[in-house]
Amino acid sequence: MIHDVFMPALSSTMTEGKIVEWVKSPGDKIAKGETVVVVESDKADMDVESFNEGYLAVILVEAGQEAPVGEAIALVAETEAEIEEAKKQTAAKKGGTSTSVPANAEPAPAPVTTPATTAITNGHTASSNGRIVASPRARKLAKEFKIDIKTLQGKGSGPYGRIVAQDVEQAAGKASTTTVETAIAPSPSPVTSSPKVTPAPVAASITPGETVALNTLQKAVVQNMMMSLQVPTYHVGYTITTDALDRLYQQIKSKGVTMTALLAKAVAVALQKHPLVNASYAQDAIKYNAEINIAVAVAMPDGGLITPVLRNADKMDIYSLSRTWKDLVNRARAKQLQPDEYSTGTFTLSNLGMFGVSIFDAILPPGQGSILAIGSARPQIVASEDGMMGIKKQMNVNITCDHRIIYGAHAAAFLQDLAKLIETEPQSLTL
Repeated sequence: MIHDVFMPALSSTMTEGKIVEWVKSPGDKIAKGETVVVVESDKADMDVESFNEGYLAVILVEAGQEAPVGEAIALVAETEAEIEEAKKQTAAKKGGTSTSVPANAEPAPAPVTTPATTAITNGHTASSNGRIVASPRARKLAKEFKIDIKTLQGKGSGPYGRIVAQDVEQAAGKASTTTVETAIAPSPSPVTSSPKVTPAPVAASITPGETVALNTLQKAVVQNMMMSLQVPTYHVGYTITTDALDRLYQQIKSKGVTMTALLAKAVAVALQKHPLVNASYAQDAIKYNAEINIAVAVAMPDGGLITPVLRNADKMDIYSLSRTWKDLVNRARAKQLQPDEYSTGTFTLSNLGMFGVSIFDAILPPGQGSILAIGSARPQIVASEDGMMGIKKQMNVNITCDHRIIYGAHAAAFLQDLAKLIETEPQSLTL
């Protein structure tokens, strides 16, 4: 029998996917649970594995091309003898105008979020039958360094034990080439010798006058932003003095703590007192989230942005939070995040402080009630309560809220508590 291989839905928002790489070639034998193709969903590259044994007979959607969820992207033959029959069916289908499914092929299901009826499925869980679960880049590096990737089975540092590029590099004794976080920390003080913050790289080789199609991630951003236009929002600004937070950061940054983690922790702790600001609108109801999950916007090198999520940020210590954040950013840039690592945020931070931006408005993400825009921290001449003048470092923050459930007084009270925590109680963030 000949089976259609369908484009799977790898996330709840995915409507189409792009073929990144065919791991198997036409004529190759496929084992059950073996990776066949790598698909770019709206936010990540995912290995897609076979449900059944057989032979990859025909590739219908080549690498670099896109296809809607539920559309056939290849044909798999159960026996080697059926490969030629699959090729003939494909040729006949291309030569005619009929869009019917080949005689022996399974009908394509309607696009669904869990492709249980397709011939392949997303394989991000740990293997129980001995198969190798590794990223495409890890497989490529293993060939380059002449390392048997099977020797790394069970040693993967990726999600669910997945073997990632860093694991192969370590096994080969090479320095890691994984991109590290540089673009999401607040701007350091101009009067200190702190390392410079480098913005995330943007797409190069742009030719003036040309029209370039959006990539999959950029299309997802467009879709989300159009959804955001349906929500009535407002903005509330606040000025926060950061001298105490900066002193704390200087004390603990040598232990691997990032300013992003400090800000995320501060916001999460403040949200404990303001569950409404951590809530979202849900069909004439308010959904109070059980967790405080802080999403932080990160620019991607090839365009678009992604929001890795620090889950239960209020309950994690600052050191674990910083390690988790670094790992999330590294894997986000390598397109290795799992859907629940970028789609479960309950409150979002967007920081443009490293560009010298003093204040800006952030667009509310779909499914959330609030997002906080963070500007740069700069020395300012400030008058004290006793009338004396002094210099203090201050940053402007600006919150965008869903006015259907969160009113101005709620947002102002949250910002007031956040400012108090950062200005007078930052040491509590290390407890």
